[in-house]
Amino acid sequence: MPMTPHFIYRIQPTRPAMLSVGPTPEEESIIAEHFAYLQHLTEEGVVLLCGRTLITDYSSFGIVIFRADSEDAAQRIMENDPAVKLRVMKAELFGFRIALLSRALSIETGS
Repeated sequence: MPMTPHFIYRIQPTRPAMLSVGPTPEEESIIAEHFAYLQHLTEEGVVLLCGRTLITDYSSFGIVIFRADSEDAAQRIMENDPAVKLRVMKAELFGFRIALLSRALSIETGS
C-alpha cells in the first residue's frame, strides 16, 4: 500500500510589522479565516501539524505539515489558504518525508 505523500508549506507575513506592531482590521479578519481553514483541514485529517515561531521580526514564519495525494493537490491546498490567497502571507511548498514521529506529540497536543 503506497503512503500518502506529505508536504510542508512555509508561510511568512507579507507585512512583517503585522507581528510587531499588530494586524490591521483587514489582516485580522483574514488571519481568522486562515485559522478556520487550517482547523477544518486538521479535523479532516489533512493537516497533521501547524504553528508559527514566536519571534516577531522579519524572520518569523509558520509551517503547515499536511497530506495530499499529489504535488498539484498540495499546491491547491496551500493556494486556497485565505492568508495566502489574499496575500497577507507568502508561501512556499516543499515535499516532506516523515522519518520519525514521537508518541509524545499526540500526548502533548491531546490528540
